[in-house]
Amino acid sequence: MAFDGWTFLLQAANFAVLVWLLHRFLYRPVLAIIAARKAEIDRQYEQSVTAKSEAQGQLASAAAERAGIAAERDAVLARAAAQAEEAGVALRGEAARSAAGLLEEAHRKIAAERAEALTETHRVAVELAGDMARRLLAEIPATLRTEGWLEKVEQYLAALPGRERQGLALQLAGGAPVRVVSASPLPESARELWRERLGRALRCDLTVELTADPGLIAGVQVNFPAAVLELSWRSQLAALRSQDAPAGERAHADAR
Repeated sequence: MAFDGWTFLLQAANFAVLVWLLHRFLYRPVLAIIAARKAEIDRQYEQSVTAKSEAQGQLASAAAERAGIAAERDAVLARAAAQAEEAGVALRGEAARSAAGLLEEAHRKIAAERAEALTETHRVAVELAGDMARRLLAEIPATLRTEGWLEKVEQYLAALPGRERQGLALQLAGGAPVRVVSASPLPESARELWRERLGRALRCDLTVELTADPGLIAGVQVNFPAAVLELSWRSQLAALRSQDAPAGERAHADAR
């Protein structure tokens, strides 16, 4: 096979022209397209990274906001629970005070009713005792009743300090009478007995007036011009009515 130099040169020139044409019209545009595509990809990648960063920031912000909302919710719930507990404590305290007040009022009412019932029972018992005493004493002769109470008056006067006894005697110095009040009328014969024995107890002369007061029940009331000496069951029953009953006979002299 023969080698033709001109043919080789022509083919080499054609190849060079072809390479130049490919480089000029194919390779360079393709490289430019590839470079532009790469730049677009890089730009889109950077945008995606930026978007991802923004999304992560928004996600963190949303998470923080949710945490804040949760904390605020917990705080609101805690305040509501505390307020509810305070309100419950206040209501329980008010209910307890109201119940205590009602219970105390009921106790006071019961105590008042009991005291009233006891007072009424006591009054009825005292009145019944007084009525029975009147009936029993009505059967005793007046002279015997007078003698017993006269002795008690003498004992009372004898026990007085001398100054007080002298003061009673001085009340009679002007001739003022001593009025002896008994539960039932005394016979006239008792007047001299009272005059004599009262005069001896007071160491002075005196005048005696006799009168009766059924309210005494039993006993006597000796009225001086400025003093009263009462030895009677009426005074004792009065003391019983006031829940201050004496242990034995009680006498008193009150200044008028």
